[in-house]
Amino acid sequence: MTVTELPAQLAEIREDFLALEQRDRLQLLLEFSNELPELPPRYQDHPDLFERVIECQSPVYIFVEVDDSGVHLYATAPRESPTTRGFASILAQGLDGLSVEEVLAVPDDYPQSIGLTEAVSPLRIRGMTALLGRTKRQLRERVTA
Repeated sequence: MTVTELPAQLAEIREDFLALEQRDRLQLLLEFSNELPELPPRYQDHPDLFERVIECQSPVYIFVEVDDSGVHLYATAPRESPTTRGFASILAQGLDGLSVEEVLAVPDDYPQSIGLTEAVSPLRIRGMTALLGRTKRQLRERVTA
């Protein structure tokens, strides 16, 4: 899959980051952190359904759902961890409503392609890469179940 073949919302997010200077990319990441979608009420009292992404420095938990409207990634991350929360928000918004095939086809190095490798530590980029990887693994498990 080439960059032009990215699903539209992920391609748009990538373009938004790459259009900015390095310091402004961090500001955009902070904006994403404030836009992490709330959990649907049906999941708010079920932390047992969520998987911790241990590669992230902050406690991030994810759950992937597939329904008639596509794939949905739900995530929780503490407000005092805006970088991690921003990464979770990028994926939650960027993958929402895509088909299973589209999500599984997202390049594993998407987190490295959005222009934040100089702005945040490699450890944080690894965390976002793990978020994407675990999302795909959960998706494969849901589809084969």
